Amino acid sequence: MTIHIRKLAAGIEDIEELETIQATKLQDYGHLFTYTRNTPKRKEELCDGGSLYWVIKGHFRVRQEIIGFQEEIDGEGRKFCLIILKPGLIRTELKPQKAFQGWRYFEDKDVPKDISDRANVGEDLPEDMVGELRDLGLL
Repeated sequence: MTIHIRKLAAGIEDIEELETIQATKLQDYGHLFTYTRNTPKRKEELCDGGSLYWVIKGHFRVRQEIIGFQEEIDGEGRKFCLIILKPGLIRTELKPQKAFQGWRYFEDKDVPKDISDRANVGEDLPEDMVGELRDLGLL
């Protein structure tokens, strides 16, 4: 069974900033990753088509496919884990998410839909406005 991870993009203001940071990381390291102290125990399910859903400014906005994990040890001897991500952000419908620490597993039934999965209604409107209109049932 495929599962996903949700993670806060701490300090990130918008999707464009996340894209810029990831472009730099890809250039510097040759691959994309985010790190966490705790290695997911359900790695096999995450690598079976799972994605990392980024929460930016209190809403799910984009996702990235998870392609692997790499466990490391820092300079002080503490373990951490790199979540290796496929390049390219896939925009999702806006869905509110309260703040949480670290990351959490995310079941298929709870994930926001990819924007490409629906008609491009409201594509010329600001992203936050589209989310509010959708919450009100107007889109």
